[in-house]
Amino acid sequence: MALVSEDNSKTVSLISEDNSNTGEEQSLVSKDKSKTGEQSFRSLEILKLDMDKEFDKQPFGVDYGKLENGLVYYVKCNSKPKQRAALALAVKVGSVLEEEDERGVAHIVEHLAFSATKKYTNHNIVKFLESIGAEFGACQNASTSEDETIYELFVPIDKPELLSEAIEVLAEFSSEIRLAKEDLEKERGAVMEEYRKDRDADGRILDDYWPLVLQGSKYAERLPIGLENVIKTVSCQTLKQFYQKWYHMSNMAVIAVGDFSDTKSVIELIKTHFGHKHSALDPPPIPQFPVPSHEDPRFSYFVEPEASESAVCINYTMPAVELKTVRDYKEMLVRCLFRSALNRRFFRISRRKDPPYFSCSIGSYGLVRKVKAHAIESTCKEKGTLEALESMLTEVARVRLHGFTEREISVCKARLMSSIESEYIERDQVESTSLQYEYSGHFTDNRAIIGIEYEAQLYKSLLPDISASEVSKIAETLWTSCSCSIQIVEPRASATTDDMKNIVMKINKLEKESSITPWEDEHVPEEIVDSKPNAGDIVQQLEHENIKATELILSNGMRVCYKCTDFYNDQVLFNGFSYGGLSELPESMYFTSIMGSSFAKEIGLFGHRPSVLMDMLAGKRVGLNISISSYKRAFYGSCSPFYLETALQLIYKLFTTNVTPDDEVIIERVMQVLEESIVAQERDPHTPYYNRSREINYGKSYFFRPFTRSDHQKVDPLKACEYFNSCFKDPSTFTLVIVGNIDPTTAVPLIQQYLGGIQKPPNPIFHLNNNECIKGLPYEFPKTTIREIVWSPMKEEQCRVGISFPIELNKETTEEEINYAGFLSQLLENKLMQLLRFKHGQIYSLSVSDYVYDDLPCLTRDIRGVIRISFSCDPKVSLKLVNLALNEILRLRKEGPLDEDVSSMLEISKRSQEEAMEHNSYWLGNIVGSYQSRIYSGDVGASYKISGEARSRVKKTLTPLTMQEALQRIMPHKNPHTVVILMPQISWFERLRLFSQWNSLGIDPKILAAIAGLAVLALGLRRHSQKSQRNRLSLSDNSTRKASV
Repeated sequence: MALVSEDNSKTVSLISEDNSNTGEEQSLVSKDKSKTGEQSFRSLEILKLDMDKEFDKQPFGVDYGKLENGLVYYVKCNSKPKQRAALALAVKVGSVLEEEDERGVAHIVEHLAFSATKKYTNHNIVKFLESIGAEFGACQNASTSEDETIYELFVPIDKPELLSEAIEVLAEFSSEIRLAKEDLEKERGAVMEEYRKDRDADGRILDDYWPLVLQGSKYAERLPIGLENVIKTVSCQTLKQFYQKWYHMSNMAVIAVGDFSDTKSVIELIKTHFGHKHSALDPPPIPQFPVPSHEDPRFSYFVEPEASESAVCINYTMPAVELKTVRDYKEMLVRCLFRSALNRRFFRISRRKDPPYFSCSIGSYGLVRKVKAHAIESTCKEKGTLEALESMLTEVARVRLHGFTEREISVCKARLMSSIESEYIERDQVESTSLQYEYSGHFTDNRAIIGIEYEAQLYKSLLPDISASEVSKIAETLWTSCSCSIQIVEPRASATTDDMKNIVMKINKLEKESSITPWEDEHVPEEIVDSKPNAGDIVQQLEHENIKATELILSNGMRVCYKCTDFYNDQVLFNGFSYGGLSELPESMYFTSIMGSSFAKEIGLFGHRPSVLMDMLAGKRVGLNISISSYKRAFYGSCSPFYLETALQLIYKLFTTNVTPDDEVIIERVMQVLEESIVAQERDPHTPYYNRSREINYGKSYFFRPFTRSDHQKVDPLKACEYFNSCFKDPSTFTLVIVGNIDPTTAVPLIQQYLGGIQKPPNPIFHLNNNECIKGLPYEFPKTTIREIVWSPMKEEQCRVGISFPIELNKETTEEEINYAGFLSQLLENKLMQLLRFKHGQIYSLSVSDYVYDDLPCLTRDIRGVIRISFSCDPKVSLKLVNLALNEILRLRKEGPLDEDVSSMLEISKRSQEEAMEHNSYWLGNIVGSYQSRIYSGDVGASYKISGEARSRVKKTLTPLTMQEALQRIMPHKNPHTVVILMPQISWFERLRLFSQWNSLGIDPKILAAIAGLAVLALGLRRHSQKSQRNRLSLSDNSTRKASV
């Protein structure tokens, strides 16, 4: 598959381990294995290319074949991650094959695969996979699109039988899904809830967009989720007919990528489990459903009252071009350069004074089989969509008239070349799941897989010779007469489709008259740092052997801890933090100060505006961001080891740049975006629920209430920038952790140069250090149990449930208790999922999260937290499900979990940690966490050790009894909890019907009696009013009749 694909997804190809590939592709493997990544890439030979040379149709570097029954297989040995396999069953069957009375059936079949098969019943597939450490959702999942269904498993294979059992599960999916009535009835609710979740503003926008773009094709009416009526009434017989008609071996492929000792044994397992399966003698072929082209543009002005933003989408559909030859590959690169260059312009326009849009970009993606789309999408201010549309069309026309400049294209070439270089450098470190996805695409969409070495050389050979004029010609395919569809979304109507048509005609006229001026670019400096600072000294160096990390104390007080790894050749991650954040602010400064980051990012965190910095960093793989939270200020990011110096230069500039609100254009833009976001929140029917949840669970402090229009009017940009500048000034209070492919001989001098070169201010700014206390957030957990329904007006029924349990952790065993809280969350999530989805079939998904607050070395108050349960459901059953959930927790307190519950949790935890330890992000998070834990007392290695030992003790002693005791200890029945439910707005009289359910939920009977009394009184007054009105009407009617007589 192409590294830069037409759907904008960044995927990877692989090295050939198959000597059957001959010719130009095979000869391109680097001959000098001793060369490091960057050197190896830059020494790749430039090819003399035959543009009409066809690529091999066989996928490169994978064992690929077909069984006698028609089943295709892909098997690849890949050691990342170790002792794991990514498996998939790809089926060329999607929703487009459904008849009218089957709409949604392909998706329901996919759901029922995990419910019951010939061998597994009652969701035992899920239980089996979790017992071996494959978590439901994360490691066992499936998806249905218009054209295919993909079943995916990610499993450990360190025991001989596990791989065979996992492949057997895929074999069950292929032909043995049970599709019984009892399975269907249980799963209907889960599918219906997935359908309901899509019935929000975004779902309705998609419902308008999809038939607009695909008009005249069967695809226009075949979104995979299907129809509500079909989901509720379809019979198991209809499901069986669909399954038996289309699920044939000739429509399927098995993909196995993993840390195998060899591929032959895996192929034999596939033959064992699939070879005996036979399809019908003459299975129906998969029909093609063409999408007709059209010359006249289509328009939709869609009013969505709950839309999160005003938006414009210009969509151009066209046939998907298969990459068959070198010429096809070059044309793909040209299209990528076009999108990159146009996006560069869109970004600059969005930063102008009173911009036509806040964001705008063009992307390319596979729409349906054999059809792709170029889509230009923007978000803008309310009632600004026509202006945005005009600007978007103007930029495409400007390219047609004047083209891109060579400088613009050179910037985009640098980005593309940098991307392929990174992929090439990490060609031996590709994740198995990425390769599995790639092979699935080869089977379902015939995407070419030609090998990363060959692709790298194609980039190096083709990119330099692509001219700006070649790139500019792509705009000729984006006329509004080229199967163009335009959708505008507004929360309130302010225009019509006729207005949209007039904009199109206006731009066409301007282009015809050549009245659109050429693009004017801005100057871009060469260097990020004008002059290098004087290097600082290392005053202390510590080695932490247990985490294999080195800690440096610089002469300006900054603490730098680095850990060298070889997980990824082209990755370095970093995170720097200092204590003292928003909790220190009085209410009068709070809402102004939290805007400091927004102003700074637009003005230029690193001494240059974002649009300028973007070009300065073109071709350099580095990214840096900042955050200011309640207790901390932080900067974080990633870079290639070859651009570590650039990353350190950006950090230096962050500390030495003063942002000032001198540019009114920038200030106006930031304030306008803020205002639009506030208004959008007011439209969102979920906003009252989230606001009330925070108020109930944390109190009425200004820290937890939303930004309002009144707050917006009081923002002082000058004070906001002053606050931001104070946050990143004193290096002596910061600790920086760096993890990745670091060479200390080059990295340490750069650290001294740029980090040690940051001058320490003469006086403390935040008046904080690790030995002093910071101000804790003024949250207050509820003292009594609170259960409340939040009624919110909404276009279609949505319901969300939040159940929160405040927790306090034992000071003497804090680390153990934190781990117990994590396992409790996992236990509750598993048990409630089994109950509410698998048994009662009333939810689609559920999450249980544990949040631990105040576990910082510079806070002295008790460590507290919250365990929160969250799910969505049918409003009519929400109260029933709350009762079921609370009763299940009560049962677990009394009886404890089962042995299999605990063993599955431990296995999932073990497997998850094994995999995570092969990633830089794991070590970065754990080392930063060791610094930020309350047990930290100056030795990060000791802190990490104590934390790890506590985690090990908990795991070793984890049994049903200890889990039961932890539940009783951390979430005792006597402690209060809160239940907050989002419900669609209904009348008081309809609410009264819920009286019995409210009572069962535990709401005070006196309150219910008062509500009932008020409702009865209101009903009596209403009837009295209606009776009086009828009497008046009757008298009026009599008078009229008499007069007429």
